[in-house]
Parts: sequence; structure tokens; C-alpha cells
Amino acid sequence: MKFSAFMASPAGRLLRIVAGVGMILWGISMHSTGGIILAIAGILPLAAGLFDWCVFAPLFGMPFKGRDIRRAARTE
Repeated sequence: MKFSAFMASPAGRLLRIVAGVGMILWGISMHSTGGIILAIAGILPLAAGLFDWCVFAPLFGMPFKGRDIRRAARTE
């Protein structure tokens, strides 16, 4: 619950965006097939942060959308 709540918070969203951009830039700078794969994989955390999704939250029994996680955390 605490992990999902953090990832749904503004700080968690920012962390996902920064991680995604970092993965994309690092992958592009590698100039290799592995770098391309890393850059493509970086799209997931970037999109998750931008669109307020928590991809791993359903594994912990939490909603997929960050807004719903924050709402659930307020009611507890």
C-alpha cells in the first residue's frame, strides 16, 4: 500500500517521468540494439507518470489509476 501510495503521489509521478526520460536518453546515447530496447522500455515509466497510471499497483490489489489510489488512501 505505501509503495503504491508513493508512486501515485506527485513525487512518485515525477520519479517515473524522470526515470523514463533517463532511460530513453541513455538508450539513445548507447547507439546499439540494447540501447534501442532500453529507450523503448523507457516509454512505459514515462507514460505511466504522464498519464497517472500505476502499472504495478494491481499486483498489490490496488487500482490502476493514480487518482483512485489517492482516493483510497484518503478514506483509510
